[in-house]
Amino acid sequence: MSVVVGSASATPPAEKPETPSNSPVVAQQSVDREVSHSDNIEHLANLPKQPPFNNVGAYGTDIAFQGKHAFVGNYDGFVVYDINKPESPKVVSQVACPGGQGDVSISGKLLFVSTDYPRTNDTCDSEETDAADPNGWEGMKIFDVSNPEKPRYLSSVRTDCGSHTHTLAPAKQGNDVYLYVSSYAPSAEFPNCQPPHDKISIIKVPGNNPAEPELIDAPVIFPDGGNPGSPSTSATTGCHDITAFPSKDIAAGACMGDGVIFDISDREKPRVVEQVRDDENFAFWHSATFNNTGTKVVFTDELGGGGAATCNDETGPLKGADAIYDLSADNELSFASYFKIPRNQEDSENCVAHNGSLIPVPGKDIMVQAWYQGGVSVWDFTDSANPQEIAYFDRSPFSSDLQIAGSWSAYYYNGHIYSSGIQEGLDVLKLNDPRTDPAEKVKFREFNPQTQPVYRD
Repeated sequence: MSVVVGSASATPPAEKPETPSNSPVVAQQSVDREVSHSDNIEHLANLPKQPPFNNVGAYGTDIAFQGKHAFVGNYDGFVVYDINKPESPKVVSQVACPGGQGDVSISGKLLFVSTDYPRTNDTCDSEETDAADPNGWEGMKIFDVSNPEKPRYLSSVRTDCGSHTHTLAPAKQGNDVYLYVSSYAPSAEFPNCQPPHDKISIIKVPGNNPAEPELIDAPVIFPDGGNPGSPSTSATTGCHDITAFPSKDIAAGACMGDGVIFDISDREKPRVVEQVRDDENFAFWHSATFNNTGTKVVFTDELGGGGAATCNDETGPLKGADAIYDLSADNELSFASYFKIPRNQEDSENCVAHNGSLIPVPGKDIMVQAWYQGGVSVWDFTDSANPQEIAYFDRSPFSSDLQIAGSWSAYYYNGHIYSSGIQEGLDVLKLNDPRTDPAEKVKFREFNPQTQPVYRD
């Protein structure tokens, strides 16, 4: 394992010009791109990607939080940031461990990292290999980050089709944790990723022996087959992402052509209890977020796979958007409305609904969300049928031609919004709005956005 320890710190944004209320604020940033944002959101800091991740192929991805640290995935490994002073984040350590995606979650001293590209072995010194290689390795890696300055590789588990994303579900008793591994894109030519792959993988990590994780099951969750697909909708061959709501023993699955609700009361035997489709407007069910009471689910549609310019008049407001569903006590989903950012983007900007989290405002349903080069949006879906954007942060295009960039994940954690940029590094934002100010009283010691905690409502 190659660990690069650094002490790089953030460059604060340029001073804001005076602006009238409700008009965009424009400033030049450390990543040399113009920024516009609503007047109720402040750009505190940007910390660009540091070597060896300062290249266009080293995509910044998801984020997990613990105490004063943010753990940010990268296609080439992961980065540990000190966010004790949000206005001045610092790199604590970087782990070079290539494998694609780099989805992360944290539990105690353990950091879980997804590997989604076939490698010659499970070490961080492995090389890329072809998916047709029967000896290729993909799956989950586990690191000990009890000393954030020196992460230590503990163990790994191989999973079919690798791990595109994963979701942490704590055991109902004791300190064991379960990982629900989502992966897809099977092919008859791939010996370790055979169709139909209508399943997820379940890993158990013993709390008293995390060096010995176990793949305990790979249940078929669509025994009758998922969505067969159409010219405009992906066929279901597994799930893209799962969000757990442990307090209610449920999870929401965004499964390519299907949106589902799981019963996870038995952590080792999740089962689908509700399934919906939207073949008219949803191309690829990508991710899900519950509201705080578990009575709504926001599903995202990653139209174009995150690499297309879909925030424009040609695509319209219903595709590449969020879909808000009300969730009954019997776990039935009822469609309420769509939400999409109201600002058109350039044809050179990849833009579509992506990862976000709730802003913990008691009695309200408000979330922050990444939209790739569409920036960061804060929106209110308290009225399921009439969602409204209330704040935004948006950079000018990364390039004059279409290249993959922008905010991969944008999450609220202990008073601030943190955005992981594919090319932009870490951005820190501050909301200044009476509608969201109550969220500052809510603090978490640990936060995995795909394992939703409940705050006092």
